[in-house]
Amino acid sequence: MNTLALGPSWLDPDYLIGQFGLAGVLVIVFAESGLLIGFFLPGDSLLFTTGLLVTTDKLHTPLWLVCVLVALAAIIGDQVGYLFGRKVGPSLFSRPDSRLFKQENVEKAHEFFEKHGPKSLILARFVPIVRTFTPIIAGVSRMNYRSFIVFNVIGGVLWGVGVTLLGAALGNVEFVHKNIEAMLVLIVLISVIPIAIEFLRARSKAKKEGPAAGSGEVPPQDPSAGRRGRHAKR
Repeated sequence: MNTLALGPSWLDPDYLIGQFGLAGVLVIVFAESGLLIGFFLPGDSLLFTTGLLVTTDKLHTPLWLVCVLVALAAIIGDQVGYLFGRKVGPSLFSRPDSRLFKQENVEKAHEFFEKHGPKSLILARFVPIVRTFTPIIAGVSRMNYRSFIVFNVIGGVLWGVGVTLLGAALGNVEFVHKNIEAMLVLIVLISVIPIAIEFLRARSKAKKEGPAAGSGEVPPQDPSAGRRGRHAKR
């Protein structure tokens, strides 16, 4: 099966699975779930393709076992991210930018966590980049550990098992199987929608705050007012 590489060929889900098999899928899910270097990995399209390959007998592993292993990799990844956040603490926010690290990504994840609270651990699973940094931010914020485990497990199962089963279910649909390239593009676009919405909201908010801030400026004084005042004193 040939798929459309949305970026470098080595990030193409079909290529990754063909080269590294299920083990590679689990490593990528683990890395994207909680390691700083994993934010650019193709999590959604990779899981969808994995489910599709299982149901079409091109990946010879029982679907139930794939789902269990993927969920565990996602949960353990978030766990590592949380512990990393607790250990690193606030220093993460002062770390300089590099090719693989952008302070902007940390700030976005922090805003997402502050806005949605503990449930962000579930919602973030379906938002690329944010899902990598959110468990780390939860650790930095020292979120209650028991609450973290509960939301981590729920999010890991819903995302890991859900997207994989979606690929398996649609893999039996002839149209989907023949147009896998378009389906992968669609999945990527859908996963980016939350980021686009947040961007538009932030932009709209900035525009609204701009005029409001400008209205507080002191209007220029009438030069003649000073002269009238001086004449009045005389």
